[in-house]
Amino acid sequence: MSERAVVGEDGRARCPWSAGQDDYMAYHDHEWGVPLRGVPELFERITLEAFQSGLSWLTILRKRPAFRKAFAGFDPAAVAAFTETDRQRLLSDAGIVRNRAKVDAAINNARAVLELDRPLDDLLWSFAPERRERRPERLDEVPATTPESKAMASELKRRGFAFVGPTTCYALMQATGMVDDHLAGCWRVTGR
Repeated sequence: MSERAVVGEDGRARCPWSAGQDDYMAYHDHEWGVPLRGVPELFERITLEAFQSGLSWLTILRKRPAFRKAFAGFDPAAVAAFTETDRQRLLSDAGIVRNRAKVDAAINNARAVLELDRPLDDLLWSFAPERRERRPERLDEVPATTPESKAMASELKRRGFAFVGPTTCYALMQATGMVDDHLAGCWRVTGR
């Protein structure tokens, strides 16, 4: 049987992935699944989800302050204006993940944000599914992709975005409260 919500030392039941690390627990309790709006805010999340691909989310969380500094607070206009000098600066910045394809995707995606005919957050939230009748009880009930995340990925790619596959898009949907994947029994009810 797959994992269910677990009770922490503070007596609160949480999704099992958040147990054992203070960084995970804080992220779970204060951010993950909380509805998020705003262009820089959603650009940050889509960028960090892309950088996380193939890595531990804990690595990204711990490097998040450095990412914010390196990517101009995730202001899409500032990142879109990055030059080759900026690109080389990012690739030599040990504070972030130095992956050439992901750095290039972040700069490319900032430029794609500026080309949108509507705000990024409006576009992304247009793919949010109807609220479920019940939350999942076990981790194995949480999907990696959904028809909505596949549609989001397809539309973002059509609009010139990179590193935005269906799994990354679903993780983005979870992180920003477009879906509520807090397990039944978890104290964190998002109320979307």
